Amino acid sequence: MTPYAKLPNMTLYHGDSAIVLAEMPADRIDLIVTSPPYDSLRSYMGFTFDFETIARELYRVTKPGGVVVWVVGDATVNGSETGTSFRQALYFKDMCGFNLHDTMIYGKHNWVPLTHNRYEQQFEYMFILSKGNLANFNPIKMKCIHRGRENPKGTFRHTGQESQPAHLHNAVSEEKIRGNIFMYDVGAGKSTTDDYAFVHPASFPEALARDHILSWSNPGDTVLDPFLGSGTTLKMASLLDRKGIGIDCSADYLDIARKRIASAQQQTRFVL
Repeated sequence: MTPYAKLPNMTLYHGDSAIVLAEMPADRIDLIVTSPPYDSLRSYMGFTFDFETIARELYRVTKPGGVVVWVVGDATVNGSETGTSFRQALYFKDMCGFNLHDTMIYGKHNWVPLTHNRYEQQFEYMFILSKGNLANFNPIKMKCIHRGRENPKGTFRHTGQESQPAHLHNAVSEEKIRGNIFMYDVGAGKSTTDDYAFVHPASFPEALARDHILSWSNPGDTVLDPFLGSGTTLKMASLLDRKGIGIDCSADYLDIARKRIASAQQQTRFVL
């Protein structure tokens, strides 16, 4: 398996992900963050991918406790959404052995209006799949609106029959874990900090990759994107002191990814 390009702690491979993954050792990857070409929504030079083979290979190469973040949506065909996203999530769970740890939402603040006979499509799914029990969870937190205030009624825990006081007269915490709907700005000048990403038809926001890399991995871990595209996942992995492996069927996109990662490696890494 010859790399297409190598950078410090980053390796890029050119080819079909099903074939490249089959040559990788088992239990190697800590975290996978990716968004595959789904249905007919994304034109990818006529390339179609073998989902079932790739899903099984992703399970094999993921370490016990590792996570796959699978960002996907559905096309609308003849007035009906395809449901491909749900079928893929269930295949990962029922046929591969992953736990469906969470079904998250990638929401878009500034979605593109399509003006059809349904509400505008503002989100995609982010299926969080774990290989057994999670090895890492570093939750992103947010400030509580009522932090520091005393709750005179306490908080209650439902037992199934009645509500029992859990904590009486506690002050509201300073922070809480974010909800599982992550909202991002999308489009030119909003979802990326460089000029390369928008040659790719379906790049996701850098902040999305950053948030998942922070949440499910630690510095020094290995992050994989088997549909690397313009390289957003590995760019953010590099900035966050992770190692990275990327696979794509397009040499043109791999060249863009290589440039973005190399540029990121010249920057100061995020201070966490």
